[in-house]
Amino acid sequence: MSGWRGQEAEATRRGKMATAGGGGGVASRGRRACLLLCFVPLLAGLCQANSVERKIYIPLNRTAPCVRLLNATHQIGCQSSISGDTGVIHVVEEEEDLEWVLTEGPNPPYMVLLEGNLFTRKVMEKLKGTIRISGLAVALAKPSPEDGFSPSLECPNDGFGIYSNSYGSEYAHCKEGNWNQLGNGLAYEDFDFPIFLLEDENETQVIKQCYWDHNRGVNGSAPTYPLCAMQLFSHMHAVTSTVTCMRRSAIQSTFSINPEVVCDPLADFNVWNTLNPLNISGTLEPGDKVIIAATKLDSRSFFWNVAPGAESAVGSFVTQLAAAEALQKAPDVATLPRNVMFVFFQGETFDYIGSSRMVYDMEKGKFPVLLENIHSFVELGQVALRNSSDLWMHTDPMSQRDESIRMEVQNLLTILRNSSIGVPNVTMQDVNPPRSLPPSSLQRFLRGQNISGVVLTDYSHSFSNRYYQSIYDTPENIGLKYPASLKPDEAMDFVTDTAKSLAAVATVLGRALYQLAGGTNYTAVEADPKTVSRLLYGFLVKANNSWFQSVIKQDLKVFLGDGPLQHYIAVSSPINTTYVVQYVLANLTGTVVNLTREECQDPKKTQDANKDLYEYAWVQGPVDPSGTSRLSQCVRSTARLVKAVSPAFELQQWESSEYSTWTESRWKDIRARIFLVASKELEFVTLIVGLSILFVSLIITYFINAKADILFTTPREPGAVSY
Repeated sequence: MSGWRGQEAEATRRGKMATAGGGGGVASRGRRACLLLCFVPLLAGLCQANSVERKIYIPLNRTAPCVRLLNATHQIGCQSSISGDTGVIHVVEEEEDLEWVLTEGPNPPYMVLLEGNLFTRKVMEKLKGTIRISGLAVALAKPSPEDGFSPSLECPNDGFGIYSNSYGSEYAHCKEGNWNQLGNGLAYEDFDFPIFLLEDENETQVIKQCYWDHNRGVNGSAPTYPLCAMQLFSHMHAVTSTVTCMRRSAIQSTFSINPEVVCDPLADFNVWNTLNPLNISGTLEPGDKVIIAATKLDSRSFFWNVAPGAESAVGSFVTQLAAAEALQKAPDVATLPRNVMFVFFQGETFDYIGSSRMVYDMEKGKFPVLLENIHSFVELGQVALRNSSDLWMHTDPMSQRDESIRMEVQNLLTILRNSSIGVPNVTMQDVNPPRSLPPSSLQRFLRGQNISGVVLTDYSHSFSNRYYQSIYDTPENIGLKYPASLKPDEAMDFVTDTAKSLAAVATVLGRALYQLAGGTNYTAVEADPKTVSRLLYGFLVKANNSWFQSVIKQDLKVFLGDGPLQHYIAVSSPINTTYVVQYVLANLTGTVVNLTREECQDPKKTQDANKDLYEYAWVQGPVDPSGTSRLSQCVRSTARLVKAVSPAFELQQWESSEYSTWTESRWKDIRARIFLVASKELEFVTLIVGLSILFVSLIITYFINAKADILFTTPREPGAVSY
């Protein structure tokens, strides 16, 4: 509209000049009237553009794209062309249906709507090698594929753990057997066409109906126009590798006033706390020992920000949260000889981002706990799919070549076995024959220093999880079920069999940590199944529940959606999961203190508050008895955040093979829509007719403008008659 105002002002200025010249003012007014009449329909059309677009296009609002990720050597993921990719929709329900789009169909390129069960490496290799495909929309398979589906690698995080060709070569590259045997590696492939997930069954049905109405031929004949088409927009800015995209971003930042960054490092924050407070302004003395309990927070899938991670992440960190609560309730925790630190690592899926950063900070003296302060290390791997009572203990054979470490590891395993005595449905098992560590954060710590450590899992030689790092790693995958008659708050407190199983593991973990810290009355440590139930419900079913609302700050309640949380690390940190875990941990292990809101938000105003020992948070609190408001309160805890950014980006070593170098491309537009498309012949005829009308209009306008003085003059009024 600003351009029209400028033209109107210029026309007015010229009109005034013509009026000053005499009789030409009438002609000028006529021309202005003609111009105004021409622009009125245009303005009306602009005002109605949105409604016209809505009549032409049906937007798909519940989709998730495959985006581009990069590391030091290559790129993976998907992208569309800069203006989006369009194709005629063809529904593929059986593998035989691919023949139409690959060879027979007369209207390429095609946009394939693929049933979820057919989203396999075999099918994707067929689609990847042809120009007849412009994009792919994948429908969710319900129920989940019976044979399993894991787009991750068979040997996750290979090359960034402790084993390499120069150290423990007999264990490197999963030579003993792949941990993720169902991994097809699709999430680590590069596709030159867009791929979207259709998350809404109703939208999927709309697309299929459009296909049935317009794109299915009669008696085997080719369909006639108009045809139903789909357009996918997911153009990525970054290309080639992290080295290339970070260099381009750096050049832009140096020489451009408005730099355009093309990619960002995958980054977030680790969550950590200690049983007894530590002074974070310094570091521990060499003689002070700490037991570390660790697990990971993140997961991923083939599609951006769709990472339910029920077995690969949630089951583990929920168990550790319950263990932290149980240990904090032990009567003599304040007098234990050793401290316990709980760590929840972010970015472990992408070559150990969180753990490698913590080890780096410990080595540089930037973290209160140093590597030499670590007494032992207990890590929870995937633990939610125990088909029997067995819980497997994995240790590192390389570090145990040191006799002192071997003795410490054996003592650690003995303590774990003792901790399981009397706990129902938990039997601690050694891995026989012994083998290397599975993918775990412990591997990054062992790269820094030999320590006594163990990884607890529900598998011995390969993952029990058939949906590792996939869209199907959902609550159903770990057997989480609720009676249909329960209301949300009732379901949150309903103790499922899964919750009971994980609470038992949390009890074993809590008791083992208690004994490692020097405690003797370990039977007093017992995890609460109700806490586990609430955590599972909040992270996997509905985050926006009454308990999660009560433990977070007022300004963070927007992070709680009506559905489950997603656990992809992303680049806009901290993500929802990080915040929620931090405040849940504070609620489970901290104490409510008698401080006002102002004092809680600025503890320096109180004499007994010590920011170097504690974190303070003014949370919403429980609902008051009237049910109309919340009883806000100040929670003091040791739960803190610390950066989970790969050291490669701090050191600007973007080509590093020592540290993770994963980045995510930036983009401007992610959307999908369907519409009817006419034949090429009709489009060509429409173009020719439109151009003809345009040229005829220009010619008529030219002649009218040239003869304006004749066409738009009015006869002069007769002068006064003299008598």
